[in-house]
Amino acid sequence: MRRVSYFVTHFQSMTALTFGITFVRHGETQYNKDGLVQGQAIDSPLSEIGLQQAESAGRYLKDVKFSNVFVSDMLRARQTAEMIMKHNSSCSNLQMACDPLLKEVSFGIAEGGRMQDLKDMAKAAGQTFPGFTPPEGETQEQVKERVKKFLEKMFQQIQSEHWRENSLSATPEPSPVEGKADDGMKGVPVHAMVVTHGAYMYMVMRYLVEDLDCPLPQGFDKALMFSVSPNTGLCRFILTLGKEDDAFKLSGIRCVFMHRGDHIKK
Repeated sequence: MRRVSYFVTHFQSMTALTFGITFVRHGETQYNKDGLVQGQAIDSPLSEIGLQQAESAGRYLKDVKFSNVFVSDMLRARQTAEMIMKHNSSCSNLQMACDPLLKEVSFGIAEGGRMQDLKDMAKAAGQTFPGFTPPEGETQEQVKERVKKFLEKMFQQIQSEHWRENSLSATPEPSPVEGKADDGMKGVPVHAMVVTHGAYMYMVMRYLVEDLDCPLPQGFDKALMFSVSPNTGLCRFILTLGKEDDAFKLSGIRCVFMHRGDHIKK
């Protein structure tokens, strides 16, 4: 791994902690349906279809155990998280942690306009979308910095809340991926759900795969690796914090699945 040194925390008595993260994109909004750019300036609610998608995601994940829930502070993400948590008994005593670091990417002057116009702007600049920065928008490096800050903050919280009762002497063996909602979570004691946005998730995937050298699932089509997840699409990763010279850092990471949308009603 090239850049795992970002996440170093000092403790004295834990050997390792393995935990899962499931990223969820919010459900559809009217802006999504109409092909318009939302970004940060437009805090739109879920559409009727979006509410149905969030309901479907909640039913799909109803038996998956979560220990933490982190959510963008934007309305469409909060509504999605609320719907999923409503169906999940493990979330009954959890509090949603809303974090502005999980906001959608800012698209500057393109916000409120047509998505096709944004793609045309990217093409005219010799670039592709996602990845293009319109005038007054966030650059990829700025978004990546937000991603890093959020992950570091989340890792700190997971360590402080869960390391004592869930520290392990060895990393659990990878469990088989069978197309089930709890894929990858066998023997994994801690599991965070993170509800955020399409372009932001795109940057998370790039950071985990390119910067932290996360291996992709076997047989996964690399052409889809950096596509935008569908509304309420799911991506899951398993990470391990290990001990090294009385310090703890990210020592292992793998992707269980990416852009899963089996639950979405067509």
